[in-house]
Amino acid sequence: MSNAVAVLLLVLTILWNQLVLSQNQDQDQHVSITNRLGNGKNMSLHCQSKDNDLGQHNLADGTEFAWDFSVNAWGTTLFYCDLEWESVQQYHFDAYAFDRDDVRCQTQCLWLISTEGIYGFNGQTGFWEYIYHWPN
Repeated sequence: MSNAVAVLLLVLTILWNQLVLSQNQDQDQHVSITNRLGNGKNMSLHCQSKDNDLGQHNLADGTEFAWDFSVNAWGTTLFYCDLEWESVQQYHFDAYAFDRDDVRCQTQCLWLISTEGIYGFNGQTGFWEYIYHWPN
């Protein structure tokens, strides 16, 4: 009897993992980072995850860098970026962190880089939120 229970638990675990995996694979995300520094200020941006290096990009004022990806099955997807502009050197921030952004971003994580700091769009509320501030 205990072998039958063990087999049943194994089958249920496999089915549950397949369900979670298929749900997370359907969660395509879009990240967009827009330079809104103003006055013609350019910025340098380098984004990556553990598995994907998206390269170095120079963004002119008013332009954006964007990419699409699928969330992993474990809910640990993380994309982070380093950026620089004339007043800020080597600032590191998380552009997508599953535990923070799965609900907040819904399917789009939108970021505005401004002279005050970094604003992220909250898809639940429909408002821009001041999320990261520049160091003094």
